[in-house]
Amino acid sequence: MVKRLLSILLCGALLGVGAGAVSAVTLDEVKSKGWLRCGVLADQVGFSVQNKDETWSGMNVDFCRAVAAAIFGEEAEVRFVSHNRDEGLGALRSGTIDILSSNITWSMGTDTTKGVGFSVVTFYDGHGFLVHKDMAINSPLELSGASICLVSDETARSSVADYFGSNKMEYVLVEFDKVADAVGAYEAGQCNVYTALSSGLEAQRRKLADPEAHVILSDSISKEPFGPVIRAGDTRWVDIVRWTHFAMLNAEELGVNQSNVDEAKTTDSPPVRRLLGTEGVFGETIGLNRDWAYQIVKEVGNYAESFDRNVGPDTELGLTRGQNALWRDGGLHYGLPIR
Repeated sequence: MVKRLLSILLCGALLGVGAGAVSAVTLDEVKSKGWLRCGVLADQVGFSVQNKDETWSGMNVDFCRAVAAAIFGEEAEVRFVSHNRDEGLGALRSGTIDILSSNITWSMGTDTTKGVGFSVVTFYDGHGFLVHKDMAINSPLELSGASICLVSDETARSSVADYFGSNKMEYVLVEFDKVADAVGAYEAGQCNVYTALSSGLEAQRRKLADPEAHVILSDSISKEPFGPVIRAGDTRWVDIVRWTHFAMLNAEELGVNQSNVDEAKTTDSPPVRRLLGTEGVFGETIGLNRDWAYQIVKEVGNYAESFDRNVGPDTELGLTRGQNALWRDGGLHYGLPIR
């Protein structure tokens, strides 16, 4: 009996060592290299775009910079690698990138069958429709029999099929490889409707010859929760990615931003002090320094700052916060408490 008990305890100890090794592998590798390798999708306006000077900008780019800031502080370096969806997932599994920060939907299939995982939703989206105003259509339910232009994409096809099938509506898909071709065909009347993620429809409407002759239907037909993708099984890395997002949300909620973060370090507010590392050791519990969240806000900003400069009302996408607002403002974002 004693031998059996000792054997069980030894196996448990070995499993614990193994789990610890797995849980810290990505963080250790990133620290050893001295930079973060971030996979992004190219030419996603507002989310990941390579500029003329070869720098990158966008909300997904900001998120990788925030993760790097949490790890390295002001010395953070991010090396961006552009992929299409499948290439990015493959690069993540092989270890050639540390995180894939792209508009990939958190679905059960991707989460459980691709050897990768998600930890948090950073942006809520859905497929919507751009239609000619003279069609006098107010709801997607009025689109039975429509011909629909879209960019060839498994998620888009599936969303349209689910919605029209559930509502017993007929439709015809007209598929293209490029956004410009799909939108051009829609504008030329080769189809009645153009469908894409709602976040990008306003930018495409503004590019039309007569934007006022087209309207975006208010209803989305699918749920597309986006978030950074990481390798499955690395629990420490999951914590770092998840709490990076929550730190940006909490900073917004607490009124802490890039311009006042240094002043905020002197506050008497316990939630702000815990966020910025002047009270508690929360960063150290996930392998980071105490001021990990301070560094995120200092280098990148809070969630609202990233949203506004990349996709907000004064940008090409012209988005309002909507479902991407904080919970207290009627949105879906809820930063879990640091305590």
